Amino acid sequence: MTSVRDREEDGRRDVPVRPTEEDSVAAAASELIGGPAGKHAETGGHRWWTALRVMVLVVIGMFALGMAQKVPCYDGAWFRSGDAQYIHACYSDIPHLYHDRGFADDVVPYFDSIPGSISGSGFHYLEYPVLTGLFMEVASWLTPHGGTMQHRSQVFWIVNSGMLMACAAALVVLVSRTNRRRPWDGLFIALSPALALSATVNWDLFAVALAAGGLLLWSRRRPLAAGVLIGLAASAKIYPVLLLLALLLVCVRAGRMRAFGAALGGAVGAWLVVNLPVILLARSGWEQFYSYTRSRGVDYGSLWLVVMQRTGNPLSGVSAYAAALMIVLCAAVAGLTFYAPRRPRLGQVAFLLVAALVVSNKVYSPQYVLWLLPLAVLARPRWRDLLIWQGAEVLYYLGIWMELAYVSGGTKHHGLPTDGYQLAVVLHLLGVLYLSGVVVRDILRPERDVLRQDGSDDPAGGVLDGAGDSFVLALAADPDEEPLPAVAGVPGPAGEPGGFAPPAGPAAPGGTGPAGTPGYDA
Repeated sequence: MTSVRDREEDGRRDVPVRPTEEDSVAAAASELIGGPAGKHAETGGHRWWTALRVMVLVVIGMFALGMAQKVPCYDGAWFRSGDAQYIHACYSDIPHLYHDRGFADDVVPYFDSIPGSISGSGFHYLEYPVLTGLFMEVASWLTPHGGTMQHRSQVFWIVNSGMLMACAAALVVLVSRTNRRRPWDGLFIALSPALALSATVNWDLFAVALAAGGLLLWSRRRPLAAGVLIGLAASAKIYPVLLLLALLLVCVRAGRMRAFGAALGGAVGAWLVVNLPVILLARSGWEQFYSYTRSRGVDYGSLWLVVMQRTGNPLSGVSAYAAALMIVLCAAVAGLTFYAPRRPRLGQVAFLLVAALVVSNKVYSPQYVLWLLPLAVLARPRWRDLLIWQGAEVLYYLGIWMELAYVSGGTKHHGLPTDGYQLAVVLHLLGVLYLSGVVVRDILRPERDVLRQDGSDDPAGGVLDGAGDSFVLALAADPDEEPLPAVAGVPGPAGEPGGFAPPAGPAAPGGTGPAGTPGYDA
């Protein structure tokens, strides 16, 4: 029988969250537009200005500001030697690769070798995953071939920017709909300074939007379709494979392996549909991305670069070091998943795994911040913590271009010397570690988790939402501590409806409770 209290809690969980009511930073910022919404404010009806439409318009505006920030390069700095494109922090791979990777010459990616690549860049074929290569090829089809090479490169960047703007708008929609009760969470994406600055540096936003679509479908209990989109995302970048690892960890703990199997099958099937034709017909071209990633040495933005420069050690075995660190960090996330007193949310585990890749990788290009952006919102939707992390990323964005200006400016030495750039790398790493630390704290102390303070379990978890535990290594919460928020449908510590308790196990020591882880390409 459902109690009055349970019905009241269920009713509160059905009401959309107003950011100004739960976030002091959002409440303070709202003073610019008249202050927080009152308790009698209209939130429903058929008004045109819905949360979703507002956020889409905001992200389009922010994206346009990011494009405007690239104007000094568009007007000529991309096409002149020297440090101008770095001094203005407006560099983009897109116009450079239009010519350098053969799109201007109608080269078919993976099937045709790049003209002059053997003696020039070292690439025989396009060094991007297949679906990203297709994205680039479609943009080249839409680019007119008349005019000078500079004009064609400018148009190519405009075409790609338009396509990436659509990806940014889709990302906002997907994130805002992943958690039905938090439609305004998409605003974290729409107002992201890192998104505005780095969206048109490369093509990563395409893979990020596909991965976010997979997470939305998982939240709607459609694991097969979710797997398909994650497989497509993995055909555009490697990192979405870690979303499958996150699903594996939380599904093992919850005993939802059938759903994971469906997602895995969908991902493998989608990846094969995209990649297998190229593997069979142009194997050498398909392998270029993977061979380049494997053989690549230490590059900008990585922890290993700072170590190498500070110690003078060339780190010839950096691939092994990076792989070892990644394995250790993934093992730590796995241990945390099974040790935590309550099953972590999917967004938390996914964020920690991708953050592990960012910290351990041999390179960190400025656009890689986009990988973490939707996962950070799902893991820790708090303005203070996200702004601290974003601030560190903006400083790194400026730092990398100032460092390149310093080393490419000849005797002028404009920009940031090596010591200053190393500080920017450290600040970026500290920003990622700070947000990771807050997420880990939320996992170990679920009562601090923003999304669980109203009694919810995992609103974006799909089949995991409200599920009990099947496999745990940890102890239940100390009975003397404040009880965790209730979760509908999960038995409580003392048999109360709506509570939470891990399965019984051996006694805790000293306790009485039951017992219970590439410049252009990566």
